[in-house]
This record gives sequence, structure tokens and C-alpha cells, in this order.
Amino acid sequence: MAAFHSSALDGVALNPALPTPLLLRLLTFDGDDGPPRHALQRAGLPEQAVAVILAHPNPRARVDFAMSARTEPAQRARLADDPSPKVRAALAYGPEWREPRTTVAPLPDDVCARLLDDPDPSVRAALLDSPHLAPSFVASLATHRDPAARRGAARAWEILMPGERSALLADPEPEVRRAAALWECRRDARVTAELLRDPTSAAEALRRGLLRRADAERCVAEGAHLAALAENPSLPADLVERLAVDPDDAVRLAVSLRPELDEARRMSIDFTVGDLDRGDGVWWVREGLADLEVLRRAAASAHPLLRRAAAQSPHLPLDLLRLLARTEDPVVENRLGVHHPDASEEVLMRVYARLGGTFSAWMAETHPRFPREGLAARYADHPDGNYRRLAVRDPAATPALIERLSHDPEVWTRQAAAGDPRLPLRRLREALHVAELAFSAGGNPALPEDEMAAVLDRAGISA
Repeated sequence: MAAFHSSALDGVALNPALPTPLLLRLLTFDGDDGPPRHALQRAGLPEQAVAVILAHPNPRARVDFAMSARTEPAQRARLADDPSPKVRAALAYGPEWREPRTTVAPLPDDVCARLLDDPDPSVRAALLDSPHLAPSFVASLATHRDPAARRGAARAWEILMPGERSALLADPEPEVRRAAALWECRRDARVTAELLRDPTSAAEALRRGLLRRADAERCVAEGAHLAALAENPSLPADLVERLAVDPDDAVRLAVSLRPELDEARRMSIDFTVGDLDRGDGVWWVREGLADLEVLRRAAASAHPLLRRAAAQSPHLPLDLLRLLARTEDPVVENRLGVHHPDASEEVLMRVYARLGGTFSAWMAETHPRFPREGLAARYADHPDGNYRRLAVRDPAATPALIERLSHDPEVWTRQAAAGDPRLPLRRLREALHVAELAFSAGGNPALPEDEMAAVLDRAGISA
């Protein structure tokens, strides 16, 4: 008897051609781990399937569904009254991971309000930690009876009403006042001065708070948190110049990234940039990824971190995209390839070769401009298996070539071929029983329905 590999079941669970009757059969499975996660987190689940998941006796199944980034919020929201607090907490937090270039739609505000009033504290905490809340809901927390919720409302500081801000700044709970003050200090030097007396707040207040000159001079003299202070937008120019020659390289680097510096002054500072530093901490670029003026300043700079920070913007106009593509910086290219829908074929191919593995495969499958035509002729006999698997993407690749590549020495290439619907049926059936190919073969849309059913049979999932 041919060997059975459980990864074949995972592949079938992900198979886009899986018929609804087999999907429902798969979803009713109640083994130790419940149904495969791929089945629970498929996009476009029919109502019958959603109903089965919502009523599934295994809480792990409902948790996986609650955290699906592919499921409509209204469908997940039906778990708000689930009997398991683990399920409700998973719903409240939402998906832990999403693919780049995608967003997760938030749950409706009324559902979030119910979860915030949940009797279990883990559910309430998960909701307040969620990165997927709508700004309107976050702002509505300003008057909530729970101090943790009021503290969370500070995240929506810019859209709160003046009266709501004042109330949070005077809140009876210290943590609420502190969270509010860390936002208000950006426009109020008195609030900044108060925060500087609190060791837990000092560094963040120095980074963004409005500073009085006396406080700034004292902080420079004391020498604490200087790298944070060097980022402060209100730091007087003469103190910026003093920090520009500080012995600490991290301080000098922070000064070099200040937005008001002209290019000559910026590049005259002695700073060091790590090969893998992506520039995520450059706050004025991070906050201006949709601002054309900010993008032009950063993309045209000779400072590597400014270019790297700008490269993550999907809003770069074509001239800046081309400018950044000429920088010969691997980090810039990687960010363009991952984030920008109009990255050139040349950039995409270099990023593909550099990243390798699963991420390269994901990028090749999802990027709208990743090439397809002509890949078989260019790469089917390439000495690097990472390139040979690209031949599978070519619409002109023949079934004979796909079968040949399914025997390739490189496992990534074999797996790509095993998942291609042009793979001859005989080889596809054979691949189902090969450990490293079973998942790809199970997900092959050309897999006959009777073969999918047989995989479920061998996994012990009864009809």
C-alpha cells in the first residue's frame, strides 16, 4: 500500500477546486487538532461551511476561523457569543499575520463594543491589543468605564474632541493620564516637562515632546536617552549641532535623520548604517508614506536609511520608483519588490533571487507584475533550482516539462511542479504519496474529486 502523508490532507484543504460536499466533510472532522487550518481559513467560504465551523465542537477549529485574514468580518463576528473565552479572545484580537500589500477589515464597531464588555478579562485585553480596530471605535473608548479602554483611546488622539482629550489628561487612573500625556506632550512643553520626571516616560517624551530650552539643555548635559532626544523635532539647532558630534554613533545617526537638515549637512555627519537596517524608525518618512513631498526628499537623499524608509511606500510615483531602483541597495530593492505594485521586472527578479525559499515563491505568485511568459525557455535548464521552478509559471510550459521538473533535484522546483494542473495525472497521483510533494499535489486543482475523497478516507475522515 502506498504511504499516506498528512500533508496531502492539508493540501486538499487548501485546494481551490475542493467541492463543497468534501469541504463540509473535512470541516466536520473532530480529531485531536480538529479540521486542517487551511480549510478553516479559506477565502469565500459558503454559508453551509461557516455554519459547520460555528457549531464545531472543537474550540481550536473556531479559534482558527476567528483569526482568519481571508474571512469576512461579518462572518467572524458571529463568534462574539461563543461559549469559549479562547475563541472570543481570538476573535477580539483578529488575524495575527497578514500578507504584505493586504489589509484586514475591522470587526463592526458594535461587535467590538460587545467584546469589550465581555465577562472574561482575556477577551477584553485581546480587543484592546488588536491592531485591527477601526479608528472610530478606538476614539469611542475615551469615555469607557474601563481604564484600560480609556488608555487605549489615546491611540486616536488626533481625532478626539478637545473635551475628550482634557478628560483623559485629568483621568483618575495614572496609566490613562500617562498615555494621554505622551500624545499631548507633542504640543505642550509643560506636559513634556512633567513626563521627563517619570523614568518610564522620559525616553518617549524626549523623542517627540515639545521641549523648553532649559529642559533640552539639562537633558543634553545629563547625557541620558540622547539618541531619543536627537530625534526630537523641537530640539534647538545649536543642541542638534552638539549631538551631531556626540561620541555615540547611535546619537549621530539619529541626528543625521532629522527632517529639517539639508542634504549637505545631513551627509556631513559621521554616521554608520547597518547592512540590514530598514529605516523603520524614521518617523517623519513612516508617517508620510502617502505624502509626495516627503517621499521626494527621502528617495532623493544620499542617506541609505531615508531611501530604505521611502521604498516601503506603495505610493511612489514612477520617477521615484525608478530612482530608487537604481540605488543598488538590496534593502531598497527588497522593499520595492514586496510593497510596490509597479516594481520593474528587473527589480522583482533580483529580489526573487536574493530572498529565495518560501518568500520568493509567495512574491512570484502574488505580485501583479511578476513575469510569466518566456520563463520556461529562459529557466527550465538553469543551474540554480530556485530559477528552474520559475519555468512552472510559464503558460507555455508543456505537461512533459512540468513532469520533468517534478523530478528535479531541487525540492522547491519539485513542489512547484507537483502543484501545477498540467502535471500528468499519473505523476500527480504518484506525488500524493511522496512526503515532500504530498502537500503540493493535494492542493493541485487538477486532482480528481475521487482522489481528494481518497485522501480524506486515508486520513480517517469518515463520509
